[in-house]
Amino acid sequence: MKRAAAVLLAATVALAGCSGGGDSGSADGATKSISFAVSDPVTLNPGRQTIAFAQVKELFASLTFVKSDGSVTYLNAESVKSSDAVHWTVKLRPGWTFHNGEKVTAESYVKAWNTVAYGPNAWENSGQLVNIAGYDALNPAKGKPTTTQLSGLKVVDDLTFTVTLKSPDGQFPVQLSQAQSGFFPLPEAAYKDFDAFGKQPIGNGPFQMVGSYTENEPMTVKRYDAYQGPKPTVDEIVFKPYTDMTTAYTDVQAGNTDILFVPAARMAQVKKDFGDRAYVFQGLGMNYLGLPLWDKRYQDVRVRQAISMAIDRQAVSNVIYGGIWEPATALTPPGEPGTPKGLCGELCTFNPAKAKQLLAEAGGFSGTMEIRYPGGSGLDDLYNAYANQLRQNLGIKDVTATPTTDFPEFQKLRNDQKLSGPYFSRWGALYASQQNTLRSFYTKAGGCVNCIPYYTPQVEQLLAKADAQVDPQKAIEGYVDVQTAILKDFPAPPMFFEKYTYATSDRIAKLAEGAGSLELENTTLADN
Repeated sequence: MKRAAAVLLAATVALAGCSGGGDSGSADGATKSISFAVSDPVTLNPGRQTIAFAQVKELFASLTFVKSDGSVTYLNAESVKSSDAVHWTVKLRPGWTFHNGEKVTAESYVKAWNTVAYGPNAWENSGQLVNIAGYDALNPAKGKPTTTQLSGLKVVDDLTFTVTLKSPDGQFPVQLSQAQSGFFPLPEAAYKDFDAFGKQPIGNGPFQMVGSYTENEPMTVKRYDAYQGPKPTVDEIVFKPYTDMTTAYTDVQAGNTDILFVPAARMAQVKKDFGDRAYVFQGLGMNYLGLPLWDKRYQDVRVRQAISMAIDRQAVSNVIYGGIWEPATALTPPGEPGTPKGLCGELCTFNPAKAKQLLAEAGGFSGTMEIRYPGGSGLDDLYNAYANQLRQNLGIKDVTATPTTDFPEFQKLRNDQKLSGPYFSRWGALYASQQNTLRSFYTKAGGCVNCIPYYTPQVEQLLAKADAQVDPQKAIEGYVDVQTAILKDFPAPPMFFEKYTYATSDRIAKLAEGAGSLELENTTLADN
């Protein structure tokens, strides 16, 4: 959950008053500095970070970049090409350097990917490279690996390397974009001391570190003038850590901090509090209501359909999220290209009469229904609303919403299949493709803690067919076929397309939307 929440923080801001060029400093020579509220990053090593997306994305540049319309363009890469979706050739742009002046080469990527994938290192983002040939040899089921290098990686020359995948994947160029930091390059200096590197990384991105990261202290990055990508419009970004984002919310209101990803507890009031300084963007987050398919009471599809149709999603959004969250009508969010509109049809439409009819046809519901969700995550109002709706609209007398102590407790209960009722289930995609959400939720390979326990050979086969398409439109058609197949069994109700909501101080004139994120480096300050 931390990773999914952290994706929401990776941000792009465009502030009125300046062009998007690379002029250094303002007209009067003052430093253009902005501040952004974040959680404490823990580590800034891109192969290990899971909650420092905003910081790492400014310090490092990805090979590809996904624009707000879902199209893929190139950043540190000049091209990423394949004719069969298995064998890929990556060519780098010349002239790129790390912040210490070292050249960014094919070896910078290949050596970094080998390090991330090497099992004994136990780096958190290792799984992002799981489909590269040789990954299994670096992560054997028993014993230590006998090699330290992925067989699927080969350096061709200083600016070219090849990648061989275990199975066809036409989405590979999308996976190399902003949020998949396991694919970032590393300089030679990193290998001397990875702990030190995690506090003072040397990247290839638009900003470089000022000093080093200290736990729970503000962290500053300054513009790297030799950066070969699009030039930033600000000189400096200060990342301010908060343990409580409601405190950050108040600080932004007071002008002490400039930009905030709005916590759920303040979404209902953010438009009233901030007016046109509240921004709502299409996110890559998908909110479901998980169902314990291992419990025989939920194995009749009509019970699952009844639960979905008994909840007035729009009413819930209006009360809890100020109408910002959008009722889901498909199994992937609209920010993922090709997501079909209205695919869920009546199954995602509030119809309490039909819901009661379906439940009666299924033989009713016996016993109590306890909804579980991670405590301390600001989800109490949402899951209490679900409980109230199911109690009132299905006639189930004993429906309760009970938080766990924390996320680890929820994780254990979910993994051990000891939940006996509906439960917290969501995914914030790390790249803008239906593949990410569908694979994370509906295949054994996904393995997410809060995913849907629904794995069928048909879904696996349809996903593999879609993955094998190099043509983006054919891939999209394939992923829609996957959604259509899943909806026939309706394993769990899709609830909301999450919207990413930001609030700013009056120093910020405008925010610009990215592909499920914001780009802080595109910030300019409002004219005063």
